Amino acid sequence: MANELRAVVEELGGKQTLGRTLATERDMREAIREGFPPAVVEELMRTSGLTLKELATALDLSPRSLQRRRRTGRLARYESDRLYRLARIVALADEFLGDHERAIRWLKRPNRALGGIAPVAALDTELGARQVENILGRIAYGGVS
Repeated sequence: MANELRAVVEELGGKQTLGRTLATERDMREAIREGFPPAVVEELMRTSGLTLKELATALDLSPRSLQRRRRTGRLARYESDRLYRLARIVALADEFLGDHERAIRWLKRPNRALGGIAPVAALDTELGARQVENILGRIAYGGVS
């Protein structure tokens, strides 16, 4: 679990972007509750290869709201939680697919196991994120997805 947390922190921009060291899940939970700094949005866009529109869709936020948040204050708790969820899925895809570029392509490509939608489009709900995680697990352990 510590390696997963480290990978997620890296996807979110690390200590430099988050403004603090997040060494435990408790640290991450507190950071989510306080709200991530807006720079995390830019960093996750960069690391995930998602456009503002794709990121907003994956987070179930309007692009305008996300654009506004990028400029001012801290993100709301629910926004930070959704960013964490997305970063976690990107980190898992990187690990299970073995290559960052391959993981990003997989996240953006329609997937039959998700009814023909791209995995990134399913991340707007907790259930969708769990489905994507299950598919990645099947891929990692030799299943077809």
